[in-house]
Amino acid sequence: MSKEARYDQTFLAGNSKATLLVRNIGQLCTLDTGESMGPRRKEEMTQLGIFTEAAMVVSGDEIAATGPESELMARLFPDGLPEDLPVVDAAGRSVIPGFVDPHTHTVFGKTRQDEYERRIKGETYLEIAAAGGGIHSSVRDLRGRSEEELVELATVRLREMLAQGTTTVEIKSGYGLTLADELKMLRAARTAAESVGVRSVRTCLAAHEIPHEYKDKRRDYVNLVTDEILVQVKAEGLAQRCDVFCEPTVFDLEETLIILTRARDLGLSLTVHADELASFGGAMLAARLGANSADHLIKIDEQGRQALAASNTVAVMLPGTVFSLGLKNYAPGRGMIDQGCALALASDFNPGSCPINSMPLVMAIACTQMRLLPSESLVASTLNAAWALGLNDEVGSLATGKKADFLILDGDDYRLIPYRAGHNPVESVFLGGCKVC
Repeated sequence: MSKEARYDQTFLAGNSKATLLVRNIGQLCTLDTGESMGPRRKEEMTQLGIFTEAAMVVSGDEIAATGPESELMARLFPDGLPEDLPVVDAAGRSVIPGFVDPHTHTVFGKTRQDEYERRIKGETYLEIAAAGGGIHSSVRDLRGRSEEELVELATVRLREMLAQGTTTVEIKSGYGLTLADELKMLRAARTAAESVGVRSVRTCLAAHEIPHEYKDKRRDYVNLVTDEILVQVKAEGLAQRCDVFCEPTVFDLEETLIILTRARDLGLSLTVHADELASFGGAMLAARLGANSADHLIKIDEQGRQALAASNTVAVMLPGTVFSLGLKNYAPGRGMIDQGCALALASDFNPGSCPINSMPLVMAIACTQMRLLPSESLVASTLNAAWALGLNDEVGSLATGKKADFLILDGDDYRLIPYRAGHNPVESVFLGGCKVC
C-alpha cells in the first residue's frame, strides 16, 4: 500500500485551485509508483500505488493530489472545504484509472454473426475468408455506406464502451481499402469520438488486406498506400499511427517494411498486426523499427519474444479474439511477462473475429486463460496500454499532472473486475474531471 500522499507542485504553489474532490475512497489504485523510463515489466506490473481510506483532488482536467483522506484534508483544506468545491462521495468503493483500449476496429457497417455461426459449425477463419467472408465482406459493406451512417453506428458503439469504462480508445481504418473510403473511415472515427467525448487515437490500417481489384497487382496497392493514402491521411491530420496486417496470407515482411518506413518518414508512429496466424517475424520487425506496439502475437516465437523484451515496443494481447474464434491457444502472456516483455491488453473490437468491446471482460479472459494476475491485467489495460499508444504522459494512471480520467467501481476491490466476468463493474465514469456516465 502507498503511504505518502502525492501532490502536483504547481497546485501546491497556489497556481491552480481544486475543482473536484473525490473522498471516502475505499481503495484508490493510482498506478503511480514514481518515475518510469518505460512501460511496466515483470513485478512492476503488480504495483498499483494503492491508497486505502483515500481521497483525490482534481484541478481543471488534471489530477492534483492523491493520498490518505485525512492527510489531504489536513494539508489542503485546514479551514474546511470551500463552499463552491464539488465533492463526490465514493462510498467506500474502489477508484481506478479509466481503461485504455489500444486496438479496435470500431468503425464498420454490418455485423457478421453469420460467420460466428459458421465457425461454430467447424469452418475456420481462413476458410470463411477464402469463401468471400472475413475482412472483404466488411469492405464491400462499408464502401456502400455514407460517412454519416458510419458516424451514427460508431457513436453508439463508443457510448457503450465508455459506459464500460473505456476512456481512451484507438480506432483503425482498414475496411475501405481505397483512398476515399479510408479517409471516410478516419473522418467518421474522429467525428464519433468527438461526439461521445472519449479520447481517441486514430490509426491508418489501409494495409489490412489486398483488395480484390488489386489481387494480381499487389505492388500497385502497396504503392497506393505509401504514395497516396498515407500522404493524404497525414496532410489532413486524420491519423496519428500506421498499422499493417503482417502475415504470410496478407502483407509479407518486405511489404510491411516498405509501408511502415514510409509512414515513419511522414511522421506517423507505428504498430503491427504481428504473428497472429503464423510465426512470421512481425514482432521482430516491430521491435527493430521502434514501433509503439506489436499486436496479437498468438504464434510469436522465442526470437520475437526476446526482441520485444529488449525493446520498448509493447506486446498488445487480444484474448477476446481467441475466445470469440473458439481457439484453444492464447498468446503466451504469462511467459512473456516473466520474460520481461511489456504487456498490454486490448479488445480488438471488430465485426468478424471479436465482437467484444468490454475491457473488463478482456481482463477476465486474460486472467483465466493467460494466467495474468488481476493486478497485471489492470496495468495492462491502463498504463501499459497508454504506452502502446504513446499517451503515457497523459493517461493510464492517476499520477499528478495527468488527465483526470477515472472510474468509480461498484465494488471495493479492483480484483472484482476480472472475478465477475461478464458484469459491468463501472458505477461512474469521469473524463477530465467531469462525470460523463
